[in-house]
Amino acid sequence: MNSRRPHRRSRSRSRTGAVLLAAAALVLSACSTGSSTSSVGSAARAAQAGEAALTALPRATPSALASYYGQKLSWRACGAPGFECATLRAPLDYADPGKDDVRLAVARKKATGPGERLGSLLVNPGGPGGSAIGYLQMYAGIGYPAQVRARYDMVAVDPRGVARSEPVECLDGPDMDTYTQTDVTPDDQRETDGLVDAYEKFAEGCGADAPELLRHVSTVEAARDMDILREVLGDERLTYVGASYGTFLGATYAGLFPQRVGRLVLDGAMDPSLPARRMNLDQAAGFETAFQAFAKDCVRQTDCPLGGPGTSPRQAGKNLKAFFDKLDARPIPAGDADGRRLGESLATTGVIAAMYDESAWPQLREALASAMKESDGAGLLVLSDSYYERDGDGAYSNLMFANAAVNCLDLPPSFDGPDDVRKALPAFEKASPVFGESLAWAALNCAYWPVAPTGEPHRIEAKGAKPIIVVGTTRDPATPYRWAESLAGQLSSGRLLTYDGDGHTAYGRGSDCVDRTINAYLLRGTPPADGKRCS
Repeated sequence: MNSRRPHRRSRSRSRTGAVLLAAAALVLSACSTGSSTSSVGSAARAAQAGEAALTALPRATPSALASYYGQKLSWRACGAPGFECATLRAPLDYADPGKDDVRLAVARKKATGPGERLGSLLVNPGGPGGSAIGYLQMYAGIGYPAQVRARYDMVAVDPRGVARSEPVECLDGPDMDTYTQTDVTPDDQRETDGLVDAYEKFAEGCGADAPELLRHVSTVEAARDMDILREVLGDERLTYVGASYGTFLGATYAGLFPQRVGRLVLDGAMDPSLPARRMNLDQAAGFETAFQAFAKDCVRQTDCPLGGPGTSPRQAGKNLKAFFDKLDARPIPAGDADGRRLGESLATTGVIAAMYDESAWPQLREALASAMKESDGAGLLVLSDSYYERDGDGAYSNLMFANAAVNCLDLPPSFDGPDDVRKALPAFEKASPVFGESLAWAALNCAYWPVAPTGEPHRIEAKGAKPIIVVGTTRDPATPYRWAESLAGQLSSGRLLTYDGDGHTAYGRGSDCVDRTINAYLLRGTPPADGKRCS
């Protein structure tokens, strides 16, 4: 097998963001499957005809993939004590396995005991673009329930193009600073041209860095990589916990390999049947719902800058939007060593970042008070930097680069150009008076991507799979609850577990009911009754 990697112009240093735990789930996902396999191509055509789409791959491993499935991993100590790392080979192009390899970083922490080992538990925090290895080493491998870690080898693989697995790189730190400050609510043709130029420069950077890899970072290909890892680890079936975009990755695996599904938990579920624009619109509504919950809590606090007791969430939203408009005209100081000031784009991102977890609400309240009352944007800039995984030295992880690379390959773009966005603005602003305009323009980025999309919206049924738990949070900002309802309904063995609460995802976030239900499934194979609710 050819181990050369001409699909990359260069290999850049990858790193784990210091705020990985938060930011791994902080990406606006708008993704569906993409692949170079004929199975998925026919599935996409079926989806366009309104039919269930994703077709299972043959049970037998193709002979052309035998060397991948038969490889042995060479484990070495890495990261924190108790963790091991290895490199997994996968074909760059599953349609032409002999052409080239992609090297994928894998990490594990062996089962600690006591109790009989149940196999490997693969985890993915979402994104797309979140580092699964960072998530494993910083949280899952040490923070998952002790009884789960006792019985499973905790395992993670960074998907192709992500973090340690031949990361896609698009812009350097200074250029990325400029990109993140670009006005995403253009008021005139000059500002519109500036936004388009920013998207074009971003896309050109990604295309120059990894021209071949960029064609092969689809969710379907990443799911097929996971099946190679499952076999190499010696597991007959895949046991997996995926959050946010990780639910789409896990559901795709189930659709391709239903007979190899073990215990799958899909937390903060995505709906693969939706086109990109509908997903963006649903997310706008999701963030508005989350903001309404934040606003109700905020106005009850003495330090809320959006209004006092009796202020409606709607009025609080108007007050915030008015502040954003002021920043659009005149950014404020943020105490940044690199001279960045807080404008509308960074402020909006900072607020959105805090919508993912209600525990961040006090921090957001304080940051907004400083910005709105004292013209000090430092607090909102910290939140924005956490979203983008920017460190104190001005370097960015590849989270946002990989996010665009996967999303733009998995689905046709939401919009063809600025005129298309303008026509859709009323719908987005209705869905979210606070965030709708900026989220609509943000969805324009894939229109300028250098690689044509390979995926289409489709249903995933995974007929013949063992029970799969689909978890939905009623006021989830990034993966609206209706998506969990839809995915659970599509999956032939889906079991919907509802968490009535705030924030993004539910497992390990404070609900004993959710945690007990998922732990019982992982440890004893006992799925909940479909429709079980927790609070």
